[in-house]
Amino acid sequence: MIELSTGSDLLFGFALYYPLFMAYLWMAGALIYYFHWERKELRTKPLSSPSSPAVSILVPCHNEGDNICDTLEQLLRQNYPSFEIVAINDASTDNTGELLDHLAEKHEQIRVIHFEQNMGKATALNMGAIASKHEFLICIDGDALLDEDATSWIMEHFNNGPRVGAVTGNPRIRTRSSLLGKIQVGEFSAIVGLIKRAQRIYGRIFTVSGVVAGFRKAALHRVGYWSTDMITDDIDVSWKLQLDHWDIRFEPKAMCWILMPETYSGLLRQRIRWAQGGVEVFIKYFTNLGIWKSRRMWMVYIEFITSVFWSFSIVITMLLWLAGFFLDLPEEIRVHSLLPSWGGVLLGITCLLQFAISLSIESHYEKNILKYYFWMIWFPIAYWLVNVIAIVLGIPRALVRKKGSNATWVSPDRGIREK
Repeated sequence: MIELSTGSDLLFGFALYYPLFMAYLWMAGALIYYFHWERKELRTKPLSSPSSPAVSILVPCHNEGDNICDTLEQLLRQNYPSFEIVAINDASTDNTGELLDHLAEKHEQIRVIHFEQNMGKATALNMGAIASKHEFLICIDGDALLDEDATSWIMEHFNNGPRVGAVTGNPRIRTRSSLLGKIQVGEFSAIVGLIKRAQRIYGRIFTVSGVVAGFRKAALHRVGYWSTDMITDDIDVSWKLQLDHWDIRFEPKAMCWILMPETYSGLLRQRIRWAQGGVEVFIKYFTNLGIWKSRRMWMVYIEFITSVFWSFSIVITMLLWLAGFFLDLPEEIRVHSLLPSWGGVLLGITCLLQFAISLSIESHYEKNILKYYFWMIWFPIAYWLVNVIAIVLGIPRALVRKKGSNATWVSPDRGIREK
């Protein structure tokens, strides 16, 4: 029997047992998803025919001179009967524009839109959607490499579901030269993929992937396309679509290989931006919380706000522990040690079980993924701390940010490059 008799005990207990509870919730949901749907669809090739609906692939880019040629040349290899590529150059200051024009001259499938002023990714996507010729859109980042069958896998959902408004793909990490890179390989497989599967079972998906997602243009038109004033346009458009009762599906076979930060500073900047964007979206749609017709989003609301409280509980627990060395704190709030007892051992075993389950599922799509299991033992230390700091810093940024201003591009950390 666990006795939580003091305020510090309650705080420490919540900090420890909340991730434990969520881990089993995610594992259960992901296993139900896998055995009910995913295992039945472990085909090696998607279903597509010459009569499949045409697709417009949107590629917004800003200062992607090092990557854009690889990205577009990979897109041209899509195993899909009819598609166009619309690249939107958002006032790049490098040679991105010249490279795009050169590729457009070589390949008639490529069209290029140039902005003279940095307008942001959401504006670029909106302009690309307006200029596109087709009803179905697939959006990827300018540094991403889309799997050759990804378009076909995504389109199967639209063809079979008239209320499907978006389909999120399965990002895979290309930057694997450092410890952080290796941990992120496991994170996107063992955490992100597992959560998306579970969310499909329990209600709604928190967000489509910002680097690979398909959209039905009619659904986007109903909700006003992408919001240009939100830091994380992918989270915002996901909530807008689902609050308008469009379904969002997860397609694990629609893989997209992406670059991610491999330094702590780059990783922290990225996660602060994600946290700030999540808070902005939560505040924007908070009034929908009490509406009955939005009840399928309640799980997303509850999970988000509880994770925010959890982050602050970690920070408060650590501050109380440090303060105990210098101040004579009342016993009710004193934290004697940050070292967990048997509960910490249980959490560690649960994390290893979660990683084993998720990596086993993902091994159907990436054969050598299980070799990153060892690196995942560092995830709680490396990422929980980063994510806690990101949420604590992201909330005030979201609260003080000027509303209505365009969210413009900032070139992110793209990993360690060989010279």
